Amino acid sequence: MIIFGKQVVLYALKHHAEQVETLFVAKELDKKIFSELKRAGRPIERLDFKKAQALAKNQNHQGMLAKINAVSFCENRLAFDENFAVMCVGITDAGNLGAIARTAWALGVGALIFSGVKSINIEALIRTSSGAALDLPLYLMPDTLQSVENFRQAGFQTFGGVLEKRTETSADGKDLGAIRAKKKLLLLGAEDTGLPKRIEERLDTRLNIAMAHQFDSLNVSAAAAILIDKIR
Repeated sequence: MIIFGKQVVLYALKHHAEQVETLFVAKELDKKIFSELKRAGRPIERLDFKKAQALAKNQNHQGMLAKINAVSFCENRLAFDENFAVMCVGITDAGNLGAIARTAWALGVGALIFSGVKSINIEALIRTSSGAALDLPLYLMPDTLQSVENFRQAGFQTFGGVLEKRTETSADGKDLGAIRAKKKLLLLGAEDTGLPKRIEERLDTRLNIAMAHQFDSLNVSAAAAILIDKIR
């Protein structure tokens, strides 16, 4: 698995050095940064522009790439041992998913679940989360309805909601300050379609983010940060 970008590679070296196999340098680096790479004790290879661009799939690698051990999804049964899980339902934008993963890890979420999709690009998730996806337990549960039911049977209270325009928070939901639950599952819907109606109807609690001005929705990653902080 190839990761790239200065911040992501340095994060991997600092927190997951055992997973890094080889470092790649595609331009002259600051002496301090290059010394940091050398101290990691991993093989360092220099790449020409064409090879680096190929490994980075023509994206901005900032002259730093690394080959790491493959990151895979956890066994789904382990998610039910956590006290707080976040489920992204039908969300596919890599930027939003990365921001959600970064917030989830920073605020103590125990499981990040991808549902309503058949696959997720984990390499892109690691990059857009600035490396946080290397720390956070990741799960793939394509069948949203069955997965939500499994969480409920495991004692989780389910949270989420949809505005009238079918976005990710509820205008008529419960005030966040009143929430009390030992095991929590927060569902986040895609911005264009929101949570599926059949999922929305099964929520234990619809949530509300109070708006100070007339605006009917937030970016899903911004909404996720607010909701995670409020109900963690």
